[in-house]
Amino acid sequence: MKLGFLTACLPGWSLDKIATWAQKRGYEALEVAVWPSVGGRDFEASHLPVAMFTEKDIEETLKLFDTTGLELSAFAYYENNLHPDLTRREEIRTHLKASIRAAQSLGVGLVGTFIGRDPSKSIGDNMKEAEKVFPELIDYAGEHDVKIIIENCVMEGWHPDGSPGNIAYSPELWEWMFDLGLYLNWDPSHLTWIGIDPVETIAPYIDKIPHAQAKDVQLDPRARTQYGFFGKVGKEHPWEMGWWRYRVPGLGDVDWRRVVDRLYEAGYTGVLSVEHEDPLWGGTEEKVQIGLDVAYDTLRPLIVA
Repeated sequence: MKLGFLTACLPGWSLDKIATWAQKRGYEALEVAVWPSVGGRDFEASHLPVAMFTEKDIEETLKLFDTTGLELSAFAYYENNLHPDLTRREEIRTHLKASIRAAQSLGVGLVGTFIGRDPSKSIGDNMKEAEKVFPELIDYAGEHDVKIIIENCVMEGWHPDGSPGNIAYSPELWEWMFDLGLYLNWDPSHLTWIGIDPVETIAPYIDKIPHAQAKDVQLDPRARTQYGFFGKVGKEHPWEMGWWRYRVPGLGDVDWRRVVDRLYEAGYTGVLSVEHEDPLWGGTEEKVQIGLDVAYDTLRPLIVA
């Protein structure tokens, strides 16, 4: 197992600068954000121009990772592949395919995205729609020696009422998407706040988990008593649930000793990639670095060198 992090937390840094810092800090891998540009949502970044990837880009990227000794564990392009606006959906599909082609050119076998959801339709109807949308993408990825990995993020902010906006949030839905040929970018934080013990989901699905993310979550049961499980109604922004918040590993309620131990027990040999979305250690590049330091200091002792 190697310890890495998702580059989206440092959208203003070049990939060269991130890789140099990561190597000096002791990280071993990077999950590289490949959005076409920094969008309107926090935690998006464009660290490789995959839509216009040239031979020069390939050469320079391979040299960077060779020089730093880091592993490029996966590409990250987490968007709504079931977007209700078909023009926007096609834009997402096109960029996802570009990400797959660029990944193959670098020998990266994993590209991460969301299934997503049309919020005007039921989960069942969205499943039927996904069964039309994803087979072509999965075949395309397979032709390029790439697996599509889906993060189990609830994406409640994509739904007007805070319901799941990404239909990959539970083991029941994982089994359905595995049947389609998709894989899982496993993240314990989302499971924790929806009431699922993340540790118990590792062993049954380890063969479908080629990549894992390390994000923590801090729960506030007293606030949940006020707002209920579905969160605040009077939100200042779509992601404000009111009774939980994301943290870097070590500052929330996830038991990382149990998580890493169970990953080892199940035979996981991939990358554990810190996804830094901690509001307390965000907002400035200096704070983000401190957050990554905290995550490193929490996880490094648990991962065998």
